[in-house]
Amino acid sequence: MTRSQICDTMNPTNPVLTVAPIEEETEMFGATSNKITALYCRLSQEDARMGESLSIENQKSMLLQYCKEHHFPNPLFFVDDGYSGTTYERPGFQKMLDEIEAGKVGVVLTKDLSRLGRNSALTGLYTNFTFPQNGVRYIAINDNYDTADPNSINNDFAGIKNWFNEFYARDTSRKIRAVQKAKGERGVPLTVNVPYGYVKDPEDKRKWIVDEEAAAVVRRIFEMCMEGRGPQQIANQLKADKVLTPTAYKKRKGMKTPQAAPENPYGWCDSSVVNILERREYTGCTVNFKTYSNSIWDKKQRENPVEKQAIFENTHEAIISDDVFKRVQEIRQHRHRKTRSGRSSMFSGLVFCSDCGEKLYYGATNNYRTEGAFFDCSLHWKYKEKCPTHYIRESILECMVLKHMQLVTGYILRYEQYFRSIMELQLRLESTEKLQISKGQLERNEKRIAELKRLFIKIYEDNAGGRLSDERYDMLSQSYETEQKQLEAEVITLRQEIEVQERQNENVERFIQKAKNYVGIENLDPYALRELVQAIYVDAPDKSTGKRRQHIHIKYDGIGFIPLDELMKKETA
Repeated sequence: MTRSQICDTMNPTNPVLTVAPIEEETEMFGATSNKITALYCRLSQEDARMGESLSIENQKSMLLQYCKEHHFPNPLFFVDDGYSGTTYERPGFQKMLDEIEAGKVGVVLTKDLSRLGRNSALTGLYTNFTFPQNGVRYIAINDNYDTADPNSINNDFAGIKNWFNEFYARDTSRKIRAVQKAKGERGVPLTVNVPYGYVKDPEDKRKWIVDEEAAAVVRRIFEMCMEGRGPQQIANQLKADKVLTPTAYKKRKGMKTPQAAPENPYGWCDSSVVNILERREYTGCTVNFKTYSNSIWDKKQRENPVEKQAIFENTHEAIISDDVFKRVQEIRQHRHRKTRSGRSSMFSGLVFCSDCGEKLYYGATNNYRTEGAFFDCSLHWKYKEKCPTHYIRESILECMVLKHMQLVTGYILRYEQYFRSIMELQLRLESTEKLQISKGQLERNEKRIAELKRLFIKIYEDNAGGRLSDERYDMLSQSYETEQKQLEAEVITLRQEIEVQERQNENVERFIQKAKNYVGIENLDPYALRELVQAIYVDAPDKSTGKRRQHIHIKYDGIGFIPLDELMKKETA
């Protein structure tokens, strides 16, 4: 649902042409000829559905007519079109308030009290305190409310009317939330603004189709992230290549967007890149309930945890594959450490110590030459006695990883079926014990959650029957609620882990298909590295023979460690 938000003012009309008050009448009605008569109009999206009677034009006509009939001078419109009455952070109202506090307003006119607002507390604050303190007379025409006549019975009922106006806003909000919840649970996209890279299907506005021009930029952003570039580096590259920002692109294409046109159409920033990298919709799924607000008074949108979001797979064509999206999220969890020269390595965040499991830091020699770059155990740097050095040059590491990947991809090319069967067996053996443990823990958690629900009912009945004090009830209920929330979060995690463990065969198949793309690879590039490799573990060097020998162990994405030596023995058998 789009929101049209317009703040409109009209210059004061000529008092001689539109209003011709005599001095006595002007003073009698609480206005002076040099002060503004503020005509305030407001229309929300919900009010717009009520019909023409609440339209801005209708309000303007009524207020101007009333102003002429009662000889109020210098009428000036303040308009908020598309703003809810539950908030007073409206540009038109705030501009009028500035004029009031500056002493420039003598009278404020609205069609009725609800046009001023639907928050009974704040509406009363303005009508009973702010306006009188600034010498402003307030009139709500249809409600016969006039602060110039404090003894009027209509003024006495104003508080009740304000409460009903607030109740209307609450009731409308509940109905809208219910409709949105029902739509969201059916998988209908709730977002009004289609993500950059998609456009609405002309034949069905609820469906999205790929916008190839923008989708190419989205793919490029993911590719650069897979290559090891950070959001700011990606933004700088797009800026240098003069790629239009999402907002500038949509403006050029005539698409609706809530953001104003940027001063620099190529001014990409890291937050725009992060927003694209974190949008699951690019994998072809619809994600609803990503944010929530606490109440109709608090409009701030807060992030909803993933377990409370509604995710529907395969609702539109994917721009990014699931594997690439998940890999990018893993990459973004690790900050890439740069040397003092400002360089970083494509291996940053992937290299670990085989003994202590800590990361290997990236560094360079004093002359900062590329060939002198190296990795060393972070724990060894801090506490040399706790872990021996696992120093390895970046160039040596690159050669070893490239050779291993060449052997793996070549083996798959020659013995694909045998590789598939061996890896499926290995993954099944590795996951069997984990699967049993996870299922056992899941069963225990679910039983405890059911037990906690029974305990809630019991302590409630005991409290209602006088067998349990209020203090004791509060303590127990809070304890049970905390435990239940923790268990429910664990249940979600366990179910996800079980699902992953039960789909190991799919992981093997995905890895084989990705590996086929790199058969005959001659040079290692960041994208290939991060698409295939999850982690690299470096052993301490062995110098027992008088020569420095060192081994690495590569954990491949989705399938773990490949027993390449055993597979090669089979080949030569």
